[in-house]
Amino acid sequence: MKEYFKENYKKFISEFLGTLFLVLIGCGTAVVVGCATPAGILCTALAFGLTLAIVAYIFGNVSGCHVNPAVTIAFLALGKIKFKEAVGYIVSQFIGAISGAAILGALVKSFKTLGANSYGNSLFNGETVTVCTAIIIEVILTFIFVLSVIAVTDKNENKAIAGLIIGLSLFLVHIIGIRFTGTSVNPARSFGPALLEGGKPLSQYFVFLFSPLVGGILSSLTFKYLIKKK
Repeated sequence: MKEYFKENYKKFISEFLGTLFLVLIGCGTAVVVGCATPAGILCTALAFGLTLAIVAYIFGNVSGCHVNPAVTIAFLALGKIKFKEAVGYIVSQFIGAISGAAILGALVKSFKTLGANSYGNSLFNGETVTVCTAIIIEVILTFIFVLSVIAVTDKNENKAIAGLIIGLSLFLVHIIGIRFTGTSVNPARSFGPALLEGGKPLSQYFVFLFSPLVGGILSSLTFKYLIKKK
């Protein structure tokens, strides 16, 4: 185990830091700017997309920059990553998300006017957006996002633009999803804020754990049997 960690610690640290940055900046923008207006939605979506693009270029050559258990599960299903490595990635992502949420909470602690959702949680109200609707939305949006990640990283010639395309994909799914669920498409990104906020975000977390994983698996199957050339 020590040897395994020694061989892969740079990848795990990269996944930790990448997820931390995503939660801190993406969720932080949602907290500071708010998502009650079209401008707020656009800013938050842009923050998530740009952050992912940046960390992809920073850590892409180290770990592939999954920073998302749904992406890691999809890559595992495609045989692009080993099981033990995938476990290390996912653990690192969750720890990174918790750390990012903790830093965010500390930064905004004194700004009570920012509202109750001080961690940028993924949420749905349960009335206009039911559990079933939230699950469907998250599955579809994760499917689109992860499929774009798999497709653009499958060819070496796309290396130069991969981070940009991946960030743009996350930006687009956030634009449509924020009003419905806050847009998760990432179990780790939702877990850190929900754990520290508690209450409703934590009680709804099962949706943001289950749905992205299903969307990720569906995207890997679609790529394998429909898109990838044998």
